[in-house]
Parts: sequence; structure tokens; C-alpha cells
Amino acid sequence: MKGLFIDAVDDLATVFRNVSRPGDPPVDVNEQGDIPPGALPGLLAGYDFVLNDHTQMPTDAMRACAGLKHVIFLGTGARSYMNPEELAELGITVHTIKGYGDTAVAEHTVALIWAAARGLAAMDRGMRDGQWLRTEGMELTGKTIGLLGFGGIAAEVGRICAGFGMRVLAWNRTPKIARQVQFVDLDTLLAEGHVLSIHLLLNDETRGFLSADRIAKMRPGAILANTARGAIVDQDRSEEHTSELQSLR
Repeated sequence: MKGLFIDAVDDLATVFRNVSRPGDPPVDVNEQGDIPPGALPGLLAGYDFVLNDHTQMPTDAMRACAGLKHVIFLGTGARSYMNPEELAELGITVHTIKGYGDTAVAEHTVALIWAAARGLAAMDRGMRDGQWLRTEGMELTGKTIGLLGFGGIAAEVGRICAGFGMRVLAWNRTPKIARQVQFVDLDTLLAEGHVLSIHLLLNDETRGFLSADRIAKMRPGAILANTARGAIVDQDRSEEHTSELQSLR
């Protein structure tokens, strides 16, 4: 079995060589990024698996990659780069790294929520313009955060927010149980959350999931934090309602 690291740009080639061990399957390393889809069949010819950090792999191009059996995706949001179900029909299994980036993305989510609650961006712009903006921010302690979807990132966001005194609600498409988290129906999540944080995968079922009607059920002044995928929010039909929200995308 032989593999190719298809896009080991920046420091990734060095990192990969440092972690490689004797006895590992042989892997060639390509240090060129921005690979056009048309180049994939030729580049992947003769390889059984590929390590992918950020390369787009459209199904039509991958259909011509005879012999390839596995794609190991090294980042987050594999569906933004390929369609795992369609590749599976071609005999190519897409593998992701469970837990990869969960804490980092969760901390980024919480940082954005704090920034929105305190109006940090507006205050920073005001200070740079020589103004002293006297605004009253939202105190998050004691408030409710609603987690729309509950995977690894959402679980980390819930843990952090519970730690500084927020009530944590969550809705998930399949039943789950988690410490310090109360699972509720979708309408309750939307109505009670002072903050709504989106953590759904993007697929045909979730595209436009947060519709104008659903946004209208949220509290006036609620914070909408989307560190998942932009297309989960039906933005074209939601503008009239998002004017009432503090929105982070």
C-alpha cells in the first residue's frame, strides 16, 4: 500500500517527516498546493491512499482516479472539499480525524460570542477614531446558550460556557446525553437562547436549516454565532430578521 500527501505546503512537509516512523506505509510528499481538479487523476495514479489538507476533490475528477481507495482528510469540514457519499460509491472511503480541532474551534467560537456580547469590534473602531463609545454589553454569566447540533465542537463550547456560569441548552438530530447540558426541542432552543451557536454539518438536510421563520423565533438582541458553514443559514431570506440580532458568521 502506497500513499501521497497531496498538498504538504508551508510547514506540513517538515511536520510529516518528523512524525513518520519506520514501518509506516510509504508516502510520497507533494509540496505544491492549489492543485486543479483536472490534475488529480494523473497526480494520484498508482496510489492507494492520499493525505489531503485542503485540496478540492470533486466527484467528477475523482471518478478517474482508478485504484485509489482511501482519502484521509487532515482538517475540519471535509464536506467543503469533497462529497464523502459520492466518493464511497466510487469505492473511495473518506476518513476524518475524530476530535481534530474541537477545542481550538470551540475557543474561537466563545471568543466571538464574548466579542459580540461586549461590542468589542465597534468599541475598537471607535477608539481608533478618537471616540469613547459608552455602550452596555450583555453579561453572559447567568444567560442561556443554545447549541444547534451537538458534536465534538459543540460539546467543548458547552463545557467552556458552563464553566463561566451559562445555562447550556442543545438540540441534536439524534438523541444524546451530556453533562451540564439540557437537550430540548428546536423551538425551545430558539426561544430561550440569549446566544445561538451553530454546530451542524453541512449537507442536503441542513442547507438553509436556519431559515427566516426559525430566526424569527429567536429573542430580540440574541447573538447568532456560526462557526460551522455559512450555507446552514438561509441568508437570502433571513435579512429582515437578522437586523434584530447581533450576527457573527
